[in-house]
Amino acid sequence: MDSLSQILLGGAVAAAIAPAGHRRAALLAGAALGTLPDLDVIPISLLTDDPIDRMTWHRGVSHSLLVLPFLAWAIWAWCRSRGKRVAESPARWFWAIQLALLTHPLLDAFTVYGTQLLWPFSAKPVMWSSVFIIDPLYTVWLLLGCVAAWLARERRWGRQALLAGLAASTLYLGASQLAKFQVEREAERSLAALNLQDAPRFSVPMPFNILLWRVVAMTPEGFVEGERSLVADEGPMRFREYPSDVQALGEVFDYPAVRRLRWFNRGFMKAERRDGLLVLSDLRMGAEPDYSFRFVVAEHDGSAWREVAPTQMEWPWEASDRLAAMWRRIWTPEPARPTAQAAADSAGGSPAINASK
Repeated sequence: MDSLSQILLGGAVAAAIAPAGHRRAALLAGAALGTLPDLDVIPISLLTDDPIDRMTWHRGVSHSLLVLPFLAWAIWAWCRSRGKRVAESPARWFWAIQLALLTHPLLDAFTVYGTQLLWPFSAKPVMWSSVFIIDPLYTVWLLLGCVAAWLARERRWGRQALLAGLAASTLYLGASQLAKFQVEREAERSLAALNLQDAPRFSVPMPFNILLWRVVAMTPEGFVEGERSLVADEGPMRFREYPSDVQALGEVFDYPAVRRLRWFNRGFMKAERRDGLLVLSDLRMGAEPDYSFRFVVAEHDGSAWREVAPTQMEWPWEASDRLAAMWRRIWTPEPARPTAQAAADSAGGSPAINASK
């Protein structure tokens, strides 16, 4: 989730638990603790320049529910030894520090990126994928609660404002799961009509809302992609077919970088050749033809693929136009179109934008 949401969540949780006289200090401490796990990008950047390693190591050890409780205890013990506020109310501060840290990876798990909640075990990263990385309707309630608590100082209504903000934001997460259930139910029906009921798939909300969703299912030749507006759409979902160079992907299947990427994104990848290079795109973050994460993993020498050090590729797309198109799509049903329009669509793709942490 974006840094502002994590800062506000950490601050709200800590300040709601800490004694009223420590509320402002708890807001600041919780804000720092709420963003602490994401500072793993600093040592990762110092240790490697491999973009796939950087992507897949992020949200690892610093987001583990098996590591953070011990880190929280160490922070609490050090602060308590110094006296002052933590020593005055050690039990409350213990839980304030614990929950300010632990809520960070749990919130991240609601996005599609992938959070390694059980590191160091090799379980696949968790991606509940029911909220976009930035969602103002999640964050605004925490912001209002934290501002009110700061202004209230020690007054009782400050804690009530924090609890109200935490309750509203949590209810929004619950609403996102309900919306996802509705989308998944219709996607399952529609994919079954295409004989893709057993195909690996995922659903994820489009940017800044939980009303418009994107569903992707893998096929032997590539993947299909469709959208579902919970406001405007009725009846079966419509999917567009897109190709992937599955033969080339099979030839590089066991390259270490490709194995790592497959583990992290669960195989939701598109393979394509560009100027003799094999580019793998993570299908989870973006929409055809634009994706946040594209990696060159091999080069063709004229007879076969040769492994190369991974590099990340970017090419331009018009975010402002696609945001506008997405907003219109929320309120407008998708026009009927034939499913097998892949070749024509593949070059241009459907309007979409994306961002990630």
